[in-house]
Amino acid sequence: MSVSHASVHPIDEVPTTEGGGGGDQNNNNNNNNNNNNINPPPRVRMKDIQGMPGTSGGLCLRVSQFIFAAAALAIMASTSDFPSVTAFCYLVAAAGLQCLWSLSLAIIDLYALLVRRSLQNNRVVSLFTIGDGVTSTLTFAAACASAGITVLIDNDLGSCGQNHCVQFETATGMAFISWFTTVPSFLLNFWSLASR
Repeated sequence: MSVSHASVHPIDEVPTTEGGGGGDQNNNNNNNNNNNNINPPPRVRMKDIQGMPGTSGGLCLRVSQFIFAAAALAIMASTSDFPSVTAFCYLVAAAGLQCLWSLSLAIIDLYALLVRRSLQNNRVVSLFTIGDGVTSTLTFAAACASAGITVLIDNDLGSCGQNHCVQFETATGMAFISWFTTVPSFLLNFWSLASR
């Protein structure tokens, strides 16, 4: 069973110049209360784990998510016949959403690193967790659907010569890699939220 232990923070006592027995005690109590209001005791906080929001590991994860999702989006959109397959349209939409989400969070992480701020606020972590969960689920579903269509075109129909199978397979692979880099962000945010 894990029990938290109370910690004692020493408070500097400000000497008073007034004389008198009982008055000194009251003045000291008032001064201590004023010092506590002016300089609150330092808070003890767990160290940020690399990969969490506001860390350099988190920034690297966000940048890699953006790069792979942007690659999947660009490769799939470069083919002329992707709009004819619903799964490929879904991949383009999911990769576009992943790009926007990862780029915006990479900018937030970069800002937090530059100004040395922690992003371990309950509301912020909840927002990041929900966003990562939604985007990772959409990206994974789109990659699976596109992989199924690619296998159908390549293996079952044998019509890769007439289609852009290499581009479809590459875009699907990039979407899977983007999903693989999104899952650690989601799990770390979820763990941070659940451990509060």
